[in-house]
Amino acid sequence: MKSRRSSFLDRVVQRRALARWREAARAAGSLDLAQLPLLRSDARALRREIDSVLHQVDGRLQMPRIGADSVPAPPTSDWTWRPELWRGPVSPFGVAGAQNRAQLGRELTLFHDCDESEITLRQIRNRHDSDLAPCALRMDVFRFNGSFLSFVLDLPETALQRLHLNHLVRLDMKLELERPLEIFCRLNIKHGPNSEQLVREMPLTQGDSFVEFDLAYTRMNEKRLEKAWVDIIFERPAMNQILLRDLTFSRYPRAEL
Repeated sequence: MKSRRSSFLDRVVQRRALARWREAARAAGSLDLAQLPLLRSDARALRREIDSVLHQVDGRLQMPRIGADSVPAPPTSDWTWRPELWRGPVSPFGVAGAQNRAQLGRELTLFHDCDESEITLRQIRNRHDSDLAPCALRMDVFRFNGSFLSFVLDLPETALQRLHLNHLVRLDMKLELERPLEIFCRLNIKHGPNSEQLVREMPLTQGDSFVEFDLAYTRMNEKRLEKAWVDIIFERPAMNQILLRDLTFSRYPRAEL
């Protein structure tokens, strides 16, 4: 009985709130100018919350299902990972005029040195039958007067557990570009006071592409691993739309010779 009463009262409160905003919409044309800034502020605050709810609800109701985590990887992989932005809704889910160090979710950060940013980031839903990731990242770049533009993705602690010099780390992308673009991927591993870096160029192809980082070419101290992250660097990105439909990592031991 209590739950029914609560549900009924919730609907009553919701109807009253909707009625208040309908009345506000009708009255907005005749209110004193001094009253409009407060009304606008209240309306924008409400819209942000509603947009956030719709973003998450729409995401869960569409395919692929939110939380789907099927990661394509070599059969000998002992670790796989898809970052949260491609698994489900993040907050914020969009940034216009993205400034240096703008973030989407907890794991992805944008870096650039533009004086005036004309960069837009937005998390969108995947809807293709071939998509494994529920979500995607779209970046629109218009005028670009900086010298660098990159994403930084922090890898989870699980990436470092039982990580050895005989491992290969693989980064897979499903990519759509408005025009050809050079993309470089840099794996960074901090061990004690030192850091190792491996750089690979992502093949210039639409669709599925990947790079591999061979840890045998580093002097990584397996006993002092602290942190790992990947830089995804975009060369001359002006006037381009970059759509990352999926991004996954895997790790597997090198075949013995």
